[in-house]
Amino acid sequence: MSRDRLVYSSQHGRTCPHCGRPVKQCVCRANPRTAPRDNDGVVRVKREIAGRRGKPVTTIHGVPGDEDALRELAGALKRRCGTGGTVKDSVIEIQGDHRDVVIGELEAKGYTVKRAGG
Repeated sequence: MSRDRLVYSSQHGRTCPHCGRPVKQCVCRANPRTAPRDNDGVVRVKREIAGRRGKPVTTIHGVPGDEDALRELAGALKRRCGTGGTVKDSVIEIQGDHRDVVIGELEAKGYTVKRAGG
């Protein structure tokens, strides 16, 4: 790897040091969003509060399917939990700490689920 690679651009922000693309468009394996563990067939459910002003959010990683399938699943989970949420970068986010409900629903739909984090 050469030392003269661009790592920041005022037009695109941070760039990947491996492929040289903007971080949001990075397709190389060095990007944690496309890490091989995301494709191992296990859905991971996690509670996060970092960067959210202390408010808990339940995140669901590794769900197979395209964006439309993820949005449909997110809608079903939001209705079941009675709260809001979204799909960002192939990760479903549900407002609040609803890990137990989400894990139960995903297992009922036939997914292999693990509780990630603490």
